[in-house]
Parts: sequence; C-alpha cells; structure tokens
Amino acid sequence: MNKIALFCLGAALFLIGLTPASAQVSTPKYSNEFLNIGIGARALGMGNVQAAITEDAMAGYWNPAGLLRLKQKYNVGLMHSELFAGIAKNDFASFATPLDSSSALAVSVIRLGVDDIADTRRLQNEFGYIQYDSIRFFSVADYAMLLSYARRSNLIEGLQLGVNAKIIYRNVGEFANAWGFGVDAGAQLQRGTWQFGVMAKDITTTFTAWTHNMEALEDTYLQTGNALPSNTAELTLPRLVLGVGKSVRFSDKLSALVATDVDFTFDGKRNVLLKSDVVSVDPHLGLELAYANTVFVRGGFNNYQETRSFNGDMTKRVQPNFGVGFKTHGLNIDLALSRMNDSERGGVSGVNSSSVIVSLGYSFN
Repeated sequence: MNKIALFCLGAALFLIGLTPASAQVSTPKYSNEFLNIGIGARALGMGNVQAAITEDAMAGYWNPAGLLRLKQKYNVGLMHSELFAGIAKNDFASFATPLDSSSALAVSVIRLGVDDIADTRRLQNEFGYIQYDSIRFFSVADYAMLLSYARRSNLIEGLQLGVNAKIIYRNVGEFANAWGFGVDAGAQLQRGTWQFGVMAKDITTTFTAWTHNMEALEDTYLQTGNALPSNTAELTLPRLVLGVGKSVRFSDKLSALVATDVDFTFDGKRNVLLKSDVVSVDPHLGLELAYANTVFVRGGFNNYQETRSFNGDMTKRVQPNFGVGFKTHGLNIDLALSRMNDSERGGVSGVNSSSVIVSLGYSFN
C-alpha cells in the first residue's frame, strides 16, 4: 500500500517536472469537473450517494476501498448516459477482481465527449463562395483511466483502505489537448448495520498540463482580434467526501438502505447548501428499497442550488433522482432518471430534460 502511494506521488512530481517553465499555472474552480458528474445508474438514482456503500466493479470510481466487498472473482461494470438532450455522451467501463482475501484491484475508464462538431473555418473559399464539402468534424472529449487498489487494514478490524492512481487526457480536436495525473484515497468501515466511508479526491492536487496547436488557431484568432492562447497548467484542489449508510430489514425479503454523502470542496465559494470562501459543503441523500435482493427501487436528492429567474426572484432548488434495478445470477441491470424537475418559473422553457442512465454489471467465478 505504501509503495503504491509513493509511486503515484513520484509519478505526479515527474509529470510536473515535464511541464514547460513558461506555462501558466491556475486553480480553476471546476477543473476536471467531468470526474465529479458520477457514474452508474445505481449511484445516480440515489443522488450520487456511494462513499460508504459502494461494493461492485464501479467502486474504483466512488471509493476504491469498496472493492474488498466484491463477492465474485471477476466483475465487470458498464454505463452509458446522454446529457443535454443527447449532445454529450458519458461512458464508463471497469473490471475488478480480488487478488486474495485481503486485497483487490480494478481498472476503470471514463469518457465524456461531444462528437461531430462542425469545423467551418474553411467554409468560404478565397473567392468568397460557400463550399459545404469543406466542413470537417471533430470531437471534444475528456478521458480518465483509474487504477485502483484496496487492502484490509491490520490496525482496526473491519477497516478497508483503497487508493486510485488516475491518468487524465483531454482533447479538443486538433486544437488543444491536455495530460494530467492525480491520486485519490478512500476508506470504509462497517459496524453492524451501519456503514461509514470517506473518499479524499485529488489528494496530491491533480496536475493537468494543456498544450495548444498555435498553427491551427492562429488565422482564426487574428481574424477575430483575440489573443492566441498560451500553454497552461491547471491544478485541481482536493475534495473530501464523507458518507454514512444504515441498513434496515423489514422482513425476510424486504429491506432498505438509507445513506448520505457530504462533499467538502476547498476551491472557493460554490452554489451549494453551505458555502464560504474557504470551504463549501454539499450534502446528498439516497434511499434504496430491495425485495429479495433481486428487485430494487431507488431515489435520491442532490445538487442543491439557489437560482435567479428572469424576473429577478431567487429560488432554492434541489435535484430529485429515481432509479430501478434488477439482479440475478451475477447479472445486474440498472436504470436511472436524473434532473427530472428542469422547469423553472420565469425561465425560457419548462421542457423536461431528464437524463437517462443505463448501467450493466456482471460477476462470475
């Protein structure tokens, strides 16, 4: 465990050393925010509550310590969701396996992208005529690969520890790309029907270095009077997630799991329930009802915000989520609906723009 953590820290420092000295370093509030959207229909149906209760192949993302709760030798997790009426695609795949009775390993890949964006820079030729066949298409996509490792602690009975080493690649067609590296650490503890979890993201302050293709951008920027962008480096500050869950059994077949996560961010004031210039606190709440450990109904609340309508009124809003699941013989299929109350008084439109998330898991020996 210690060797892996030291290796990850050393690799992060190595990447920092490769960054050009001329690059500007900044700490934007929402750096690498695609890693905080969430994955898996179970989690998203419960309002992104997972730090204490995650236990499948997707645990590498939510809390790598949960990998020690895998019940089968081989575990696969897949997810697909579409955001903003299908404009953006969010995909996830993972494979997890126990190494022995005290340790486990997982590899996960995330992609969030917008594809088929029209590049119209060459639409008009030198004679002023429109040439539609000159239109090219490109993608803007964010990728992350997570290598997760979990191990039982010998110090406290029932304590599980985990760590992520993540490599980030972000691409804007031929115009720009970025590489980044970071480390997460997590822990879980179970006491009877209570489950506790903590997930510390970007504990090394994730470093992402951007490189811009000046040749591809120069003509367009000069025509529009904008200054050419320079190579930059972003620092993603740490985020702390504390979670707790409670299991309740009503009968031999009917049970419930109530859980909450509380996110602490340290990158300035955010539009969340509790906020200050130093730390912002964002709570989530989730519920899962299970029948015979086969059929599941889920709900959750997250994303509390205060929004201003066009008439100037301030409105407090919270995002409800809903999901269902089915599990049998190692196969589990989950479906979730998120952002179900998108209508806003005084807004442009009351159109429902719920996101549909589908995930699939399979475990076998």
